[in-house]
Amino acid sequence: MDGFEAIAASAVPLTGGYGGETYAVSAAGEDAVLRLYVRQPERAAVDVSLMELVRGLLPVPRVLDAKPEGSPDDPPYVLTERLPGANLEVYLQTAGEAERRRVGQHLGELLVRLSGMPFRVVGEFVGRELTVRPYDFGDLQQYVDAHVADLELDEKQVSNLGDVVGLAEDVLVGGVDRVCLVHSDFNPKNLLVDPDTQQITGLIDWEFAHAGSPYTDLGNLLRFCTDPALGGAALRVVREHAPGLGDPRLQDLGRAADLWALIDLATRRTANPVAAAAHALITRIADTADLAGDRPDLDVGPPA
Repeated sequence: MDGFEAIAASAVPLTGGYGGETYAVSAAGEDAVLRLYVRQPERAAVDVSLMELVRGLLPVPRVLDAKPEGSPDDPPYVLTERLPGANLEVYLQTAGEAERRRVGQHLGELLVRLSGMPFRVVGEFVGRELTVRPYDFGDLQQYVDAHVADLELDEKQVSNLGDVVGLAEDVLVGGVDRVCLVHSDFNPKNLLVDPDTQQITGLIDWEFAHAGSPYTDLGNLLRFCTDPALGGAALRVVREHAPGLGDPRLQDLGRAADLWALIDLATRRTANPVAAAAHALITRIADTADLAGDRPDLDVGPPA
């Protein structure tokens, strides 16, 4: 791209994530976002294709320019427009109950749309064609067995966690057997909101997106959520409008589907505060032998 060096020179690191590869820049007088792919260069092509695939269906940025291939010294990059809106994590700190409920409704609508974007098999995306390469880590119990040593739990906690995993597998068997597009990092840190209307204006950071369970993104949203106004509204919308997802155990299905990502994150507890919080949650789940892990019940009815 002509003038790329000038664009890169204007780069200011964006806060919120922990990758250190995303920057606010100015491109031809337009506010833009530059993402470098140093650690996962092969992911650049996937992200470009995903944003092109869902644009118009989900609030993702327009791709202004991209170099899908590169090297460690000259990494691939994707340059996108900068979407309007406030970071949802920041906005929720001062939002009132009615505003948080409307946010939850709009989040539920996004989850419904994601759940309706089908794929044939579970796996990671490869290349511009979004070929799906199936995962090879087995079922949930096999995955936990492969990672439990890194969680540094005691013998009783490991036994309790095994019981929870068995329960989670039973819950998931009772859910819908469908594969869809999964953002896989669907939480306030990666969402933008219009403070005046509570509409979601951006769903960003697609680096973990894959083909998977329609419950996974819901579970990610509910992972650290303690707000019945937001969480309850999202659950109601998904239950009422997502085909096949009206199960009364929807909250448990989301939490069960989230265990893969939660355990993976918990094994890296020293990496950042979110990973530390994930380890604390897994520890509570293991201590209580309960999928909720002392999290509140968010599946509440609408206000009277």
